[in-house]
Amino acid sequence: MGTEETGWESRHAPEESSDADLVRAVGAGDRAALRELFQRHEPWLATRLGRRCADPAMVDTAIQETFLTVWRKPSGWRGEGEVAAWLWGIAVRSLLHQLRPRASVVDRLRGLRGSPMASAEEEVLARVEHSDVGLAFARLSPELQAVVQATVLDGLTTREAAALLGIPSGTVKSRMSRARSELREAML
Repeated sequence: MGTEETGWESRHAPEESSDADLVRAVGAGDRAALRELFQRHEPWLATRLGRRCADPAMVDTAIQETFLTVWRKPSGWRGEGEVAAWLWGIAVRSLLHQLRPRASVVDRLRGLRGSPMASAEEEVLARVEHSDVGLAFARLSPELQAVVQATVLDGLTTREAAALLGIPSGTVKSRMSRARSELREAML
């Protein structure tokens, strides 16, 4: 013999081995068996996948994924049925996986959550807005509303509200005092 043979090729002639023998050899880590399996099945897989998808790159990727799956998990074929049917199932799933766009995990989780839930604070504010207090607040002048919004609803200190509104701290205090008086009168 002029060339050195190793592995599966030295033990088996390709025409003697069944697909099942080849898958078992792949399970034992035999790359030559995988190569033989590829040479036997790639042509018809490419033809059949090509009838379902016009993009040759996607077909090639599906075939590559198919034989990577065979290499990584040859035990996926349980010894029942035809190896060709098992390969076809892997190839079709690989192709479909490429054709179906996948939403990000965050988008899928948002979809499960449904409509965004209002926080407790938002629920209270919604109730206040439509109550007698909310109606009285709506009747306040915009300057008084801004001070109440900043100090009561937003929880800012007098100094922070003054900085936010661009007015002196004393003005914040006087407007808040006036807003309290007007709200008290409106609630009677």
